[in-house]
Formats: sequence, structure tokens, C-alpha cells
Amino acid sequence: MQSLQGRDFLSLADLSSAELIGMLDLATAMKQGQSPAATSFKTLGLLFHKASTRTRVSFSAAIGQLRGQVLDLNTSVTQVSRGEPTRDTARVLSRYLDIIAIRTYAQAELEEFARYAEIPVINALTDWEHPCQILADLLTVRETFGQLSGLTLAYLGDGNNVAHSLLLGCALAGMTIRVATPAGYAPDAVIVQQAQTLGSDRTQVVITDDPQAAVTGAHVLYTDVWASMGQEAQADSRIPTFQPYQVNQILVAQANPDAIILHCLPAHRGEEITDEVMEGPQSRIWDQAENRLHAQKALLASLLGLS
Repeated sequence: MQSLQGRDFLSLADLSSAELIGMLDLATAMKQGQSPAATSFKTLGLLFHKASTRTRVSFSAAIGQLRGQVLDLNTSVTQVSRGEPTRDTARVLSRYLDIIAIRTYAQAELEEFARYAEIPVINALTDWEHPCQILADLLTVRETFGQLSGLTLAYLGDGNNVAHSLLLGCALAGMTIRVATPAGYAPDAVIVQQAQTLGSDRTQVVITDDPQAAVTGAHVLYTDVWASMGQEAQADSRIPTFQPYQVNQILVAQANPDAIILHCLPAHRGEEITDEVMEGPQSRIWDQAENRLHAQKALLASLLGLS
């Protein structure tokens, strides 16, 4: 994965198909106990403007397993909270850190930071994309089916940042993706077009408002909360609109008999997914959560040149 050394990871579209598969291969090897060929004490900074459990903990554990350290750059106790310009923060932190993961609202802010930083910058979630999550998702799917190409993933719910990154990731992996959302909540047309271009004639990108059509024969059923961070005030009002997109046993029965269930977490049980499905035999949600660690460990090793 030498081609990734020193690069930013702001979007799944930053990777080629070969680089994506190589990243998953490395994550699999590391999960099985393989250590990076070279190890060196590196410092990862976490600059998070939003709450986080899985991303924060998995990145911290990953850099530790690579014999590095993490600095949690709590925005409330740094000059970021007092309005220091992004370009200034990026230049300064580049002098202290080897790599940084940023969780923020606007993709444009992340991209501005990357323009002025002299170290690799990782998108740990923006309102536009969540690429680190999808690395773990695809790793989980491949562990289950032994391949990615030719499979179909159905995403149900809000056309949010996770849906955006799934569109790009599935296209790169050669998977068909069907995104089912209520009218007015579809993923951005720019991302859909990008996914269609990346997938070319290897796969299909389907956007629909019909949840039954989306799940029929699908190998993977995927959902997320109906109101993302920052949209909490809309959560209750969205429930009637999104109720037909709930991943429940009725929808699961229409998928491929060997289909698996994924959710990026945290989940609102009884809303976007039923407790029965989440705890059922087809759920791979906990494996998916664990794979955040292995995927991000491979990502850090690749960007730092340790693989």
C-alpha cells in the first residue's frame, strides 16, 4: 500500500478500486495478527467537533497497536473553540503530529484543513461522507461472503453521509447498491453520479422510494438512524415518514436467504431497526463494529507508510 503513504483520506473516491481491495487485504491480515513490516512511534491527533464512540475508541486503539500514541484535541479546551482560523490550526498541528483524524460538520472545512496541513488528514465523519465506516462495512461483507464483486447491498433510510460513502464504496468494490429513501431524502445527485462513474458497467446504482424493491434478493441490508447528528430536533417528526423503511423481519424475509444485516451504530431500536433483527442470527452488526478497529489500523499504517 505504498501508493497511499502521505496522502489524505477525505472521501472513498480518493481510492482506486485496487487500493480499496488492498486496504481490505491489509485489514484482514492485521486482524489475523500480522504486524506491519515497519513500526515507528507516531502521533495521531483526533480533532472532533461531534460526539463519537466507535470512531474515537477504534482510532485510539489502532494507533496504540501500531506502537504510536493518540492526542485527543478536545475542541472545547483548544483555540479552535475561540475561532482560530482552520488554516492556522492546520499549519500548527502539522508541526506536532504525524497524522490527524477530523470529525466535523462541513466537508469544506475538512478540505480546507487538508489544503494547509502538511500531514495526512483523515475524514472521521462529515455531513457529506463517512468513509472510515464503509471500510469496516466492506470488510465485514467480504468476511461473510468471501468476495464483494457481484453482491447487492440495499440501504434503507435517510440519504445521508453514510449512504453517500456506501454508494462510492460499493461502486469501487463492484457491488450493486440500491438506496431506498422517502421522497425528498434521496442522496445527493452529485454523489449518485460519481458512484455511477466509478462503477462504470461493473455494477448498478439504483435510487428508489420502494423499500421492498430495494431489498428483494439483496445480500446485505443496511440502515442508519433516521436523523443524524445535528438533526435531533427533527427526529420525532421523521418517524411516520420513515416507518415503511424500517428493517424488520418482513423486509428481511424478502432478501437473499443468506443476507446479513448491518448498522453503523448507534441504533434507535424500534425505529430504523427492530430489536428482533438487530439481535437475530443474520445480524453482523457487532462484527461490523469490531472491524472499525482493523480497517482503521490498516488505514493508519498505509497513510503513515508502515505497511
